Amino acid sequence: LDQSVINGIATGDPAARNKSLIKKWCHTITKTTLMNVTVPGPDNCTSPSLCWVDGNYTITLKNVSETCNLQKCKHIFVNVNLPDLAVGLILLALSLLVLCSCLILIVKLLNSMLKGQVASVIKKILNTDFPFPFGWVTGYIAIFVGAGMTFIVQSSSVFTSAITPLVGIGVISIERAYPLSLGSNIGTTTTAILAAMASPSETLANSLQIALVHFLFNISGILLWYPIPFTRIPIRLAKSLGNITATYRWFAAVYIISFFFILPLFIFSLSLAGWKVMVGVGVPLVAMLILIVVINALQKRKPRCLPAALRSWDFLPLWAHSLEPWDKLVGACTAKCCCCCKCCQLAVEGEEHKEKECVENNNKSHIAVYDNPAMSAEKEVENEFNLELNILKNTQF
Repeated sequence: LDQSVINGIATGDPAARNKSLIKKWCHTITKTTLMNVTVPGPDNCTSPSLCWVDGNYTITLKNVSETCNLQKCKHIFVNVNLPDLAVGLILLALSLLVLCSCLILIVKLLNSMLKGQVASVIKKILNTDFPFPFGWVTGYIAIFVGAGMTFIVQSSSVFTSAITPLVGIGVISIERAYPLSLGSNIGTTTTAILAAMASPSETLANSLQIALVHFLFNISGILLWYPIPFTRIPIRLAKSLGNITATYRWFAAVYIISFFFILPLFIFSLSLAGWKVMVGVGVPLVAMLILIVVINALQKRKPRCLPAALRSWDFLPLWAHSLEPWDKLVGACTAKCCCCCKCCQLAVEGEEHKEKECVENNNKSHIAVYDNPAMSAEKEVENEFNLELNILKNTQF
């Protein structure tokens, strides 16, 4: 990548937006030469003593820099005539492939290693709390452990992906994994702080400011969702989503697509339409969501406080308060796809079977010919003739 183009885009240089981010020449030399340059008028001269007028032209002496390219860079896109967007998409696909492959291998490695007695020992060590009255300290120590481990590996994704299979096989409880994940959110901010500390002096203040914003944002999230046990809502949400996904496997994909793609895109579209549209659409939706949450809580704990009609969601259509109809729909669609794939496979197998029958029939016809007595006698005469011919040749030799 061309660092000068990145710096130009970051500082708002309009000329940098039309340049390619892909660096072609890694070794260049810049020559500066003092030469005559035509300028629009005397106001653009370097100095009055270095400026003169020749007819309708104003000429001045200026230092003109010229860059000479000496050696090309050594990367796979140096001689490829592709736009930056295409190169970016290729690198994005490759990086996601490598990332997913590494995470899958990490999960498989941990699943194969942590079994039997090793898993029970690790489970006992990691899930043990401090004795009373210091049991509440255990979670905060787990936060510091998560921050330290993430600081060592410099990636919260690697640390979180490593503890996820441990939770799945029961080595780490979800109550212990929660503070570890919160600590990894703090540890990942150290990368930005270290990068900010290495910035030049003229940009150090701005770099350190945004790094501290990242750090304080994650600290605020921990203060909001961990110290008071009642506020540890993510644990209950995770258990609920896990139970639903265990019953309906397709729900995980729907959840990811909805909350990571469709919902942000919807909110971004409302923000482009203006704050009035965003408030007009967003406030009723948020109010309805809060009302649904309150009614669900009252249905579980104090149903007598609700009217008889609201003590359950049975007055709504089944598809509006249950995932079972959607599961049947997904199952039907999956069955159709599998049926189509199976039909295609059967068609291919039918063609192969026909070809096999044709070969077998051909072989049978040849066998029938060889089994014919007349053909067998003729074959014996031919074999005797060839044998006598070979004897004559050998004798002559």
